[in-house]
Amino acid sequence: MEGKANLEAAIEQLQIVEKQMRLAGDVAGTKKAVTEILQLCFEAKDWKTLNDQITLLSKKRGQLKQAVTAMVQQAMQYIDETLDLDTRIELIKTLNSVSAGKIYVEIERARLIRKLAKIKEEQGLIAEAADLMQEVAVETFGAMAKTEKIAFILEQVRLCLDRQDYVRAQILSRKISPRVFDADTSKEKKKPKEVDNVVEAAPADIPSLLELKRIYYELMIRYYSHDDDYLEICRCYKAIYEIPPVKENPAQWIPVLRKICWYLVLSPHDPMQSSLLNSTLKDKNLSEIPNFKLLLKQLVTMEVIQWTSLWNAFMNEFENEKNLLGGSLGDKAAEDLKQRIIEHNILVVSKYYSRITVKRIAELLCLSIQEAEKHLSDMVVSKALVAKIDRPMGIVSFQVAKDSNDILNSWAMNLEKLLDLVEKSCHQIHKETMVHKAALKNCCILLAHAVPLAGPKWALFVAVEGNLISALLKILRLTMYETAGCRSHSGDLLLSGSRGVSICPFGFDIDL
Repeated sequence: MEGKANLEAAIEQLQIVEKQMRLAGDVAGTKKAVTEILQLCFEAKDWKTLNDQITLLSKKRGQLKQAVTAMVQQAMQYIDETLDLDTRIELIKTLNSVSAGKIYVEIERARLIRKLAKIKEEQGLIAEAADLMQEVAVETFGAMAKTEKIAFILEQVRLCLDRQDYVRAQILSRKISPRVFDADTSKEKKKPKEVDNVVEAAPADIPSLLELKRIYYELMIRYYSHDDDYLEICRCYKAIYEIPPVKENPAQWIPVLRKICWYLVLSPHDPMQSSLLNSTLKDKNLSEIPNFKLLLKQLVTMEVIQWTSLWNAFMNEFENEKNLLGGSLGDKAAEDLKQRIIEHNILVVSKYYSRITVKRIAELLCLSIQEAEKHLSDMVVSKALVAKIDRPMGIVSFQVAKDSNDILNSWAMNLEKLLDLVEKSCHQIHKETMVHKAALKNCCILLAHAVPLAGPKWALFVAVEGNLISALLKILRLTMYETAGCRSHSGDLLLSGSRGVSICPFGFDIDL
C-alpha cells in the first residue's frame, strides 16, 4: 500500500509538470514528463495504473502529437515484459484505442494489431485474427517501409487462406505487384529521395525482399492449388526458381525444378504452356534430372505417347512427388496426367490427318470409341482444337473452316504480290532495253567512223564497246559497192547496201 501511495504521489507531481509543459508548448518537456509517468508504472509493475495513465494522458486537452507518439512507442516496449497473456492483451487493446484514428501513430497501430492477431491465432481463433488484420490498410501508409508493408499484406493473405476465404485472399494479393520484388535496390542507395527520410526503418524481424518474394509465391501456390490451376502454380514455382539464393543452391533448386516439370506436364495445352515447356527444356540444370528431361521431350515431340508405358516409367517418380502435389490432390493429379497425355495424342493426330475415322483414333489412343468422342468434344469446347465429327459416317474432320474475311485478305495479299512482280518485270525489261539501245548505238558509231573497203570485198570491224551487241557484232560481213559508204540522213546513221536503207526502231538500222 505504501508503494502504491508513493507511486500515485509521484504521478501527481509529474502530471503537474506535464500540464505546465503542455500549456507552454514545450515538446521536449512534455515528452519527458509522459514517458517518466509510464516508466514509474512499469517499474512498479502496476499494469492497471499504466493502462489508465495511457488513456488519461492521451485525452488531455491540447495534448501534443509528439507526446502521444512517444508515449505509445514506449508502452509498446512493455508488451513483451508483461506477466501473463491477459495483461498483454489488455495493454495492446489500450494502445489500440489510443492510436485509433490518429494518422501520426498509424504505423504503431498496425504493429499492435499484428501482435494481437498473432495471439488470437495461437489461441486457435483464426477468423478473429483475420478480421483484425483486415481492419488496417497498410498500402496507404506513406511512412511505413516497403518491406514491412509487403510482410503485413502477406500476413493478411495467409490468414485468409487459413480460414479458406479464397476470394478475399485473391483481392488482398492483388495489392502486391510482382514487379516490386524485382526492384533494383542499388539505384535507391545511389540516389536517395527526400521522402526516404520520412520513411521509418523496418523492424529487425521483417524478412528481406527476396525472402518476401518466396513467401508471396508460396502463398499464391496455395491459392491456385485450390482451383487446380496447374499452369499458374508452375509459373509461381518458376519465379521461386529464379530467386538468386535458390538458384545458387542445388539442394533448393532441384526440388523446385522437379515441381516445375510436373506442373508443366499437368497443365492444359496452350501457348503459355508451350512457351514455358520450351524454355524449361533449354535449362542446363535439367540435365541433373534426366528422367524429367525425357518426360518433357516426349511432350514436345509430335508423336503418339502410349499411356501405359509412360505410367510404368514414371509411376515411382510420381508417387515420390505426391507430397509436392498436395496430399489429396495426388489422386486427381494422376487422372489429370492421363487426360493431358490423351490431349497430346489427339493434337498429334490432328497434325498428321485432315480426315480420320473415330475407330482409328480410338485405336491410336488406346480408348473406346465413346471415350475418344468425349475427349474430342471436350477439346473442341475448350477451343484447344478445331474438329467436326460426322457421327453417322464415323469420320472426324480436322480441317479448319476458313472465314470469308480471311479468304479476302489472302486474295488481296496474293494480288498485291502479283502486281509487285509485274512492276519488277517491267522495270527489268525497261532496263534491258536501255542497255541494248546504248550498246547498239556504240556499235553503229564504230561502223560509221570505220574506213570502208572498196569493191565487193569482205570488211572486218571489231567492236570494242558494249556487252551483248558488241559480242554479236565482233565479226560483221558487209557486201559493199565501190561507191557505197556511211552517210547521215535525217539525223540517223545509215549504212547503204545492195538491199536499200531502213531505219531501226532504236534509231539505227543496219540492212545487210
